[in-house]
Amino acid sequence: MGSESVLRAPASALLLTRLGMERGVPAAESLRGTGLRMADLANPDQPVTAEQEMTVIANLVRTLGDPPGLGLDAGLRYHLTTYGIWGFALISSPTLRSAISVGLRYLDLTYSFCRMTPVEAGDELTLVLDASAAPEELRRFLLERDAAAIHTIQRELLAAPSRLHRVSFAFAPPAGGLARYTEVFGLRPEFGAAADSVSFDRASLDSPLPQAEPLTASLAEAQCRRLLEQRRTRTGLPNRVREVLLGRPQAPPTVVEVASRLHLSPRTLRRRLSEEGTSYRCLLDEVREELADELLDAGRLTVEEVAYRLGYAETSSFTHAFRWWKGVSPRAHRRAVRAHPRPGHR
Repeated sequence: MGSESVLRAPASALLLTRLGMERGVPAAESLRGTGLRMADLANPDQPVTAEQEMTVIANLVRTLGDPPGLGLDAGLRYHLTTYGIWGFALISSPTLRSAISVGLRYLDLTYSFCRMTPVEAGDELTLVLDASAAPEELRRFLLERDAAAIHTIQRELLAAPSRLHRVSFAFAPPAGGLARYTEVFGLRPEFGAAADSVSFDRASLDSPLPQAEPLTASLAEAQCRRLLEQRRTRTGLPNRVREVLLGRPQAPPTVVEVASRLHLSPRTLRRRLSEEGTSYRCLLDEVREELADELLDAGRLTVEEVAYRLGYAETSSFTHAFRWWKGVSPRAHRRAVRAHPRPGHR
């Protein structure tokens, strides 16, 4: 996880820079050496590399003198909404166990620099955190941040006060005391442990989550899958346009609105897309075709409802477009999928 080949959204870098500002670190100091400005981080379409975010963390830790608990204060700010579609996939999952499974599967869509390995034994499911790939001087911050962020996500998934079953850190207990750690986790972590880890009570793993919604979970996971693939293989302007379009499938933004979101003129947007062998219309059709596949295959919506969710005023217009994409009608496509399910399709 945390692959440097996967671009990130700017939310984490912005969150960290604001944390520094609250502690007296100027934004320019936190962003030193990144090539980024605060104005860039305010643009949700600004890609940020893992290396740039790591530089922000290094600047913050160095300038503040690496105080124990700094990572905890950062981790508490990472809410489900901070992660975009990844967080949406988790909160709509049926159980905590399935949310953890989806979260680990698409961990490269988060801001973590730790590897996470699930281990289920006894009355616990444990996530073992491994920050060994990060610079040694930043590992405590990264481990604290991820542990606190996991706890924040757990509370928000359950929509109720909750605590982790156990928290363990391999580093020594801080000289300044454990009060902040106990306050954050609601329990006293173990220090000097064999591994860095957070553990969940196994009894809570299969209870229904309060905001579970199977269709939404399926669609959100499908978008996570596509987004991860796009971030790994398509990092140019077409990918950024696709992400804007995916955010509003029922009321797709016009080319003028997309251009405005990307801080381009409509003419420049059209020209640059043309240079990359595509167009706004092609990308919109591509997004609609992929979402139509997912919605029809899920089988819970009528063709009319699928058409509506994809922004078509008339079902006939959707049917015509689908025939153009697939060579068959939406209903014929659905019958074929049911007769010959795709591997892994539920």
